[in-house]
Amino acid sequence: MSGAVTPSPAPLQAVRALRRAVAAAAALMAYIAGWAYFVCALFITFDIVARYFLGFSSQATVEVTGYILAGGIAWSLGHTLFRRAHIRVDVFVNRLPVQVRAPLHLFALGLLTALSILIVWAAWELVDESALFNAHDNSALRIEMVWPQGIWAFGISAFVMSCLVLMLEASLALACGEGASLDGLLGSRTLEDETEEALEAVAMAHEGEEPPHP
Repeated sequence: MSGAVTPSPAPLQAVRALRRAVAAAAALMAYIAGWAYFVCALFITFDIVARYFLGFSSQATVEVTGYILAGGIAWSLGHTLFRRAHIRVDVFVNRLPVQVRAPLHLFALGLLTALSILIVWAAWELVDESALFNAHDNSALRIEMVWPQGIWAFGISAFVMSCLVLMLEASLALACGEGASLDGLLGSRTLEDETEEALEAVAMAHEGEEPPHP
């Protein structure tokens, strides 16, 4: 029938379903990181009040908050990637035709994936070394370094998984002739994207439902 939309191939649909599942897990990790930051702020506030008015301190504020900051950043990387919220310099890319722009999106994601794999390898090497030497921090808590480092490395591992899933979907989309869809998958967020999501959120709020995550 004229004007009918051709459905995407089954492998591409399956990978898209996988991407949505991984994106949901990444969003959950980002929410956990956000609440950890909230707890961190409460801890810092308590430590300041206790130091000035009660005469004591935990003596571990710097260490604990540093671990939470590092872990929270690592745990939020995947969600930020799926939200297309990482900072990009795309002044010239957006002016190119989609036939050229789509492969460049994939190339940029490939470089990011390669870098993330290198970082996650170094991260787990650090965890393994800390376990080997039974390393502890120098604070009063004497925390075993494998715990904060392991949480941090796990977050980066989740980011690598996010990159790989996006790479697979983007490669299949390009191979199936759906390069235009890569703009919505890998391109920078635009004002139109923000407006559309805001309208969807308002519509869902009126219906009493949770807005969907991309």
